Amino acid sequence: MPTASRAPAASRRHPPGLYVLFFTELWERYSFYSMMAILALYMNEKLHFSVAHVGQVYGSYIAGVYFLPLVGGFLADRVLGFYRAVVIGGALMMLGHLVLGVESLPFFYAGLTLLACGSGLLKPNVSTIVGNLYRDNPGLRDAGFNIFYMGINIGAFISPLTVSWFRIHYGWSVAFASAAGAMLISLAVFIGFRRYLGDAAGKVAETSREARAVSPAEARARVITLLMVFVISAVFWLAFYQNGFTLTFWARDNTLTSIAPEKFQAIEPLGVILLSPLFVWAWMWLQRRNAEPSTPVKMLIGVLFVAGAFGMMAWAGLIGGDTGRVSVQWLVWAYIVIAMGEIALSPMGLSLVNRVAPPRSRGLLMGGWFVSLSIGGYLSGSIGAYWTRMPHSRFFLLVVGILAVTGVLLVLMTPSIKRTIARVDAEERAALAES
Repeated sequence: MPTASRAPAASRRHPPGLYVLFFTELWERYSFYSMMAILALYMNEKLHFSVAHVGQVYGSYIAGVYFLPLVGGFLADRVLGFYRAVVIGGALMMLGHLVLGVESLPFFYAGLTLLACGSGLLKPNVSTIVGNLYRDNPGLRDAGFNIFYMGINIGAFISPLTVSWFRIHYGWSVAFASAAGAMLISLAVFIGFRRYLGDAAGKVAETSREARAVSPAEARARVITLLMVFVISAVFWLAFYQNGFTLTFWARDNTLTSIAPEKFQAIEPLGVILLSPLFVWAWMWLQRRNAEPSTPVKMLIGVLFVAGAFGMMAWAGLIGGDTGRVSVQWLVWAYIVIAMGEIALSPMGLSLVNRVAPPRSRGLLMGGWFVSLSIGGYLSGSIGAYWTRMPHSRFFLLVVGILAVTGVLLVLMTPSIKRTIARVDAEERAALAES
């Protein structure tokens, strides 16, 4: 009798475990993006941190959230298994939000630490389980990750709107507590519907056929390829995570609006939700004509979109935003273009890591993907510290320049990445033919 993760190869239906993980991740992302929406404002307005100090703490927090998945992925691969890692991580995150609700400095840092540790256990391993559901049906893996990514962005969309309402009407403590409630729902879904995950939530045994199929030399080549991908990813997230920092300050100080600044962070995930089906349709249309871009080319498209968004913001600064307020449309359209970049890069990155990583190191290397987000998040805070040291237009152009250099590097890396993907695809086809 097949398990939930062993669907027939010819099936075009997604396994039910995907929808368990969809809602698990939706509510976990609600809790995370609630923090993203109000963290900088809380530090600046409640704790009275300077903008530079906000940047240091903001960057360090994101770095911790996305660096610790390297440890969490390793623990899941070798000790805990993916299921227990997710449960423990979710419990730590829920506790972290509750601790943050105590409005004092020691509790603030303790809460951030708990959140980072919990995310380190939960985040990479949920994504790894998604990929593991498609072991016998790899043709649906990319589509599965696109569906999963919709859950991420639904959570990211509703959280700034909801947490802003709680903050305005009930204060900071209740806003943080709402994120704890989201984590409770996330854990309830994951634990309550555990049976639909099957063996996708367990460790890959060292003696399994899947683990033995990859030679040590091939494993090293795959890791090197993924390290190159992680470098590109880090720079993308350096720009992306300005949404919770400098772009939020722009919304507050340089935009003609009375809307609460954190609410603007809902625009980007809404763009992802609305535009993802169009991108999926476009990739499928091109695939039928043997013209679909390769994974590294899609990533390049994502980098270029984000560079274009920050170029728009640089122009908005030059025409008045450097010294005053400009139309809200500049920020809205920039967020929409950033959403297009995220669609082109992020879900495909998750799918690529699961597909290319050696089986016994999937959790670890999925953690590596999130380390690239960690580095990007830390650098976003470091770069953002220049927000008050130069005209805003020049700051945005600095981000554009960094993305442009990254695009050139990705063009140079693309042939090597394509060769590795071709070998992985050939091995998957051979394994399916034998089974």
